[in-house]
Amino acid sequence: QVQLVESGGGSVQAGGSLRLSCAASGYTSSNNYMSWFRQAPGKEREGVACIYRGTGTTVYTDSVKGRFTISQDNAKNTVYLQMNSLKPEDTAMYYCAAGRSCTGIFSRGNDMAYWGKGTLVTISS
Repeated sequence: QVQLVESGGGSVQAGGSLRLSCAASGYTSSNNYMSWFRQAPGKEREGVACIYRGTGTTVYTDSVKGRFTISQDNAKNTVYLQMNSLKPEDTAMYYCAAGRSCTGIFSRGNDMAYWGKGTLVTISS
């Protein structure tokens, strides 16, 4: 059973930075794509970024491209999301998920196999 635990959320002012972490355990080779999603109050969940653990290949959605960076430390079984130039519209609960591909970040991620419980990010103007 894969378990995902997010951390690193908090409150910062617009223009600031945060780094989220997702500690994973119980990996299986069939769910080797790690993604970040977010859900703002009253809005649908949206994908943010994805990384393939095998090669480190990354994919981003347009809303965060150039500002967010997804990375991994395989020795620690941890995936990170470095968020720079944060905007108030980045305010959301951020979730880590594991799945079989990165395509889920271009939809609501309904095909992701495992989810963490989330970490809250609040950006003030």
